[in-house]
Amino acid sequence: MELSRKETDTILIASITPYFLEKGNFWFEENFKKIIEARKTQSFFEDNLLLLEKNQQFNFSQLLRKLDEMGYEVVQQVSAPGEISRRGGTVDIFPLNSIRPVRIGFYGNSIESLEWLPMEVEENEARKRLKKKLKNQKVYSQLGALKSGDYLVHLDHGIGVYQEEIILEEKEYHVLQYAAGDKLYVPKELERKLSRYVGFTKPLVSRLGSSIWGNTKRRVKEETEKLAAELLSIYAKRQIATRQAYFRDEDMDGRIRETFPYIETPDQIQAIADIDKDLEESELPMDRIICGDVGFGKTEIALRTIMKAVSGGRQAAMICPTTILASQHFQNFQSRLAGLPVKTALMSRLQSKTEQGKIAAKLKSGEIDIAIGTHRLLSSDIEFKNLGILVIDDEQRFGVQQKEKLKKIRPGLDILSLSATPIPRTLYLALSSLKKITIVKTPPLERLPVKTFIKPWSKETIKKAILEELQRKGQIYYLYNRVETIEGVAKLLKELVPEARIGIIHGRMSERQMLKTMEQFQAKEIDVLVATTIIENGLDLPNVNTLIVADAGRLGLSQAYQIRGRVGRSKTQAKAYFLHGKKLTDLARERLKALREAEELGSGYKIALRDLEIRGAGNILGKEQAGTINQVGLNLYCQMLSEAIERMKETSHQIQED
Repeated sequence: MELSRKETDTILIASITPYFLEKGNFWFEENFKKIIEARKTQSFFEDNLLLLEKNQQFNFSQLLRKLDEMGYEVVQQVSAPGEISRRGGTVDIFPLNSIRPVRIGFYGNSIESLEWLPMEVEENEARKRLKKKLKNQKVYSQLGALKSGDYLVHLDHGIGVYQEEIILEEKEYHVLQYAAGDKLYVPKELERKLSRYVGFTKPLVSRLGSSIWGNTKRRVKEETEKLAAELLSIYAKRQIATRQAYFRDEDMDGRIRETFPYIETPDQIQAIADIDKDLEESELPMDRIICGDVGFGKTEIALRTIMKAVSGGRQAAMICPTTILASQHFQNFQSRLAGLPVKTALMSRLQSKTEQGKIAAKLKSGEIDIAIGTHRLLSSDIEFKNLGILVIDDEQRFGVQQKEKLKKIRPGLDILSLSATPIPRTLYLALSSLKKITIVKTPPLERLPVKTFIKPWSKETIKKAILEELQRKGQIYYLYNRVETIEGVAKLLKELVPEARIGIIHGRMSERQMLKTMEQFQAKEIDVLVATTIIENGLDLPNVNTLIVADAGRLGLSQAYQIRGRVGRSKTQAKAYFLHGKKLTDLARERLKALREAEELGSGYKIALRDLEIRGAGNILGKEQAGTINQVGLNLYCQMLSEAIERMKETSHQIQED
């Protein structure tokens, strides 16, 4: 039924406060006269209620400021209680204490008209949604210790620069500065409207009251709704598919545990328990991400998950981003599974076409239990007889289309993704209703933090670092990221330390040559491996405990952090030297400083706040989202995504009930 517009002479607007949120609209109607009287003598009612009348004199800007302080959110078009929008001299308000919005027309600083708008919402549902939204805002706010110069995002006014905290008329405010010297005073009780700006680029700070922020927020809201719909669509398809629950093979589990040379960390134990629950207690296919810092034992979790499939008579596959990593995993698995009736195969471009054909035939017939390889395993000519579990190593290195390919072919497939990119808490919260995520943040027992040195490049520093490592019979990575002159660097190192055995590895070498070099390094036939960033991903090499990075200013923070994780994989004290040239940009200096500050184990989560958060979001949500996130900051983006997911899930449930 179309509601008609109706003029009114008076409108009462209540603040978005817990007290009024618990009162129904009828309470306001029933106690209207008492409320008006209370406004005259009680400061709470005076501060938190606004009575507007036709022909009343009221400064237009002051009204907008008052509604802001009362907790109302500025939107493009009002659709629910707690929202306001402005067009020229007209303000639309959807009062907390109403089921309909009202339009206020101004003429100068006089209220010319008050008119109810033709829309209506169900009171209980609207209150419930508003409470959830306010709770969401509080969760995603995460201000922590603020310092002058920090970028903050205000829900209604956009990105500003935090200045200070002040007290005005016995009330505490956060002061934010915007372009052209504009300042915003945010009451402490409205902190929920603020969040830290986390982004990969320096944010745009515009003037207060400009249309830029409103348009940006509207555009981002549309994009989060589109993404939420895509995520829910994938989620719904996976919910329809089923497979037989797995059973626990205590004998096999025990034999695998016995071959693990370390003590499991509490987080590893929890991750394995989470996966067991997914596989044993449900017939719905698993889709879990294991997120953990470099060297924190994600591979062991993957191995035990894979053996769950093999014990249940199913096949398992593990895909890796590089041939070297696939080969290292294959060797590790063969060593750990020696003596067990399990057949493992490596599938990559290293094998000849004939060898690949034989492996493909055995996968199809079921003769091979575990296949480890690159994206070659996703090729159309590869068929499995009974694939049960797919493990995706370095999940962030694979495109969405590649990951979805096997899901579409086999909707009931159990998927375990491993990621060294820490998921920010905000993103975790936004996705937790769709994806199962386990965070591995406890370092292995006796693991020591890598001592980090930021120094100017010098032959003396390099020579000293290499000799110290050789004296304790260890090995060294020397990172040099220019293929054209890498041979000259190896020659220089040989001149500096003649007794050192030098090897070279880079991406332009043939895969067979790269693999051979890595095998020699692993067998301790090479002392110093001069390498490009190709070493960023790899397995534990416990004897490699010194890293020297030439021209470290060129590395991104997350990449430098990943590479530092290549050393310190045992109880030996590891050292990392990040060497830079004479000229260092401010940004590079800041990155290197952050790297040194994040020296302790598990610092991926600290680094995340500076750099990896945005990369993590781009990796997990898709690169097309990364630019959008920069416009509003990760925290607000995740809040909007979470709200969109919840809204669509509610709508879906209502349709099903109807």
